Amino acid sequence: MRSSSFRADGLRRAGLLALAIGATVGLSACAGGTGSGSAAPASSAPAEAGTRVALSYPGGIVVLDGESLETLGDFTSEEFTRLNSAGDGRHVMVTTSAGFQVLDAGTADAEPELTDLVFPAAKPGHVVTHGGKTVLYADGTSDSTIFDTDALLASTDELPASETVPGVEAHHGVSIVLEDGSFVTTVGNANGRTGIVVKDPSGATVAENATCPGVHGEGTTQNEVVVFGCENGALIYADGEITKVDAPDQPYGRMGNIFVTDTSPLVLGDYKDDRDAEGYLLHRVALIDTEAKTQTVVDMPEGAEYTFRDLARGPSDLGYILASDGAIHVIDLEKGAFTEEFPVIGAWEGPAEWQDAHPAIKVSGDIAYVTEPAKNAVHAVDLTTGEVVKSVTLDVTPNEIALTK
Repeated sequence: MRSSSFRADGLRRAGLLALAIGATVGLSACAGGTGSGSAAPASSAPAEAGTRVALSYPGGIVVLDGESLETLGDFTSEEFTRLNSAGDGRHVMVTTSAGFQVLDAGTADAEPELTDLVFPAAKPGHVVTHGGKTVLYADGTSDSTIFDTDALLASTDELPASETVPGVEAHHGVSIVLEDGSFVTTVGNANGRTGIVVKDPSGATVAENATCPGVHGEGTTQNEVVVFGCENGALIYADGEITKVDAPDQPYGRMGNIFVTDTSPLVLGDYKDDRDAEGYLLHRVALIDTEAKTQTVVDMPEGAEYTFRDLARGPSDLGYILASDGAIHVIDLEKGAFTEEFPVIGAWEGPAEWQDAHPAIKVSGDIAYVTEPAKNAVHAVDLTTGEVVKSVTLDVTPNEIALTK
């Protein structure tokens, strides 16, 4: 059941969008940049399997059944890979040195498979799914590869047709295609990332803003309002206009990873208020109201810190933060206050390097999947009750995590 070979020659491009997007140089550590915080659109295909959980470990990837946490597949891969949902309820994108490799998490009638299909990309980075489109961003070129999200369900022997928006200068960025065909992407130059630009389907510029230093992360809220994080606030794009929201801390208050739902105008983000702080643990979170166009910051409960892997949205549009005290802390974004905490794992310390295995959380419906690398464990938590409904100990140490739905 193991597969590690790549085949990139199956790529077929349906067309080349004539857009030239400004960019910056230099790949930075993507603190949580494995993908957008946007909720993936539901697949139009019949649900042949429940949630599948993909976990990377040094040199491989395992796929678990979301209900039983039974291991369904174990595949050889590179020493460090990143995982992102492809958005179709079945596939996961694996970032490798060759590009975005397609992992088929399987169905009730088909076993998981790490396929030989690879979307070629130089330094593959963010994966964004929205409005029936999946966008793969290559940091090494700033090219954005776009395909119909559900197309992988019908493509078994070759990659689906795709379009590519070419970049101009390489930078660590992200792109999204909106339902009206507009293309939104990060921009900058060799001196650093500076903001975003919006192009209509013809390639004409609709809006642009260069007041977002270190732009990173993307999320799409209710009514298709798009938010990007900055080192001093955030950019909000809606109805053809970009609005800059300032962080309460100036000149530095960084939000780089964004967590949203399509039923709420409120945004949860990670927040760093000290540019020179050591380590990756954070002690405050950012809240943005995209209707009021305001940003506030809330302190974590005492003794509770987190990293970019530890935020999620879940039932009732609440925020859920897996903290260093081992508990999931529940935050009501409307009230701007923490309301509950659910003990799940042992207390833990922050990683020495961002790539190092440390606890992470992903949510599907009412269930949160929590990794506990110190014990090689994975836990399923009912977020409506706080109960750990299932746990499993693996033979490997889990690092990255992605869900199929």
